[in-house]
Amino acid sequence: MSGVEASRARERARNGWLLSAPALILLSFAASGPLLIVAVYSFLTPGDYGNVVWDFSLDGWFRVFLERDIFDGTISAADAHLTIFWRSLKLSLMTTAITFALGLPTAWFIATRPPSQRALWLFLITIPFWTNLLIRTFAIMEVIRNEGILNNLLIWMGVIEQPIQIVFTETAVLTGMAYVYLPLMVLPLFAAIDRFDFKLIEAGYDLYASRLAVLRRVILPIIRPGIVAGSILVFVPSLGAYVTPRVLGGGKNMMIGNFIELQFGQGRNWPLGSALSMLLLLIVMVALLVYVRATTREGQNG
Repeated sequence: MSGVEASRARERARNGWLLSAPALILLSFAASGPLLIVAVYSFLTPGDYGNVVWDFSLDGWFRVFLERDIFDGTISAADAHLTIFWRSLKLSLMTTAITFALGLPTAWFIATRPPSQRALWLFLITIPFWTNLLIRTFAIMEVIRNEGILNNLLIWMGVIEQPIQIVFTETAVLTGMAYVYLPLMVLPLFAAIDRFDFKLIEAGYDLYASRLAVLRRVILPIIRPGIVAGSILVFVPSLGAYVTPRVLGGGKNMMIGNFIELQFGQGRNWPLGSALSMLLLLIVMVALLVYVRATTREGQNG
């Protein structure tokens, strides 16, 4: 590269940074700023009526996993906190698995339709996004509540005599999150399947591979980027879900998002709430790093 071309390249790069400077400044203050405040609050002392006292303390992080007895000062594991963490992680993973099991055949069906029909099916998939999350949660609640559509249908068919208690259980939370986040799994899977070369399936059958072998050895490895992307898009919001567990789970099935809100509200322990928020952020960052590493490896392998 000659000196003139190098100078022009540097000028283009400088102009690009100047053009993106307003957006970068806005993101720094609107996104990084609040996160920095939460990070600082996690190392401060809780106030008596909320807020914080500007004295350095690790009590917020200490109480995330441990607790101290108020009588003898002994330290033990914070069983209630660990139960909430485990429930959140378990339900998020189960939601991801259910949406994948439902989303893969749905995306495959849409991708194998004639091109003139795919836009209509994708349009139908995106319709739930037009509605507020709270309204969608109440809609699924009308289906699974004791006097809802599901129980009335089972009673009418003679399958059960009394309504099944589903609302305010982990099953209700899992059902609601799977319903809410299913489109987030379908769309990335469709994008991956839409680029799939179906001649590879014919080649697999020509080599006497069974349908299960073709699915496991041909289809799933090729659409893996879509699987990883859909899993991240479902797992991350499921882990920090607030509305769906609050409405469908009640107070008995609290998740991390509800627990954080409780600390900033009735609990009046802002440092603990901030520490929980930062821990949730770290978990999400690990999930995103796994996604980036997987997609980078796919790019290197062609």
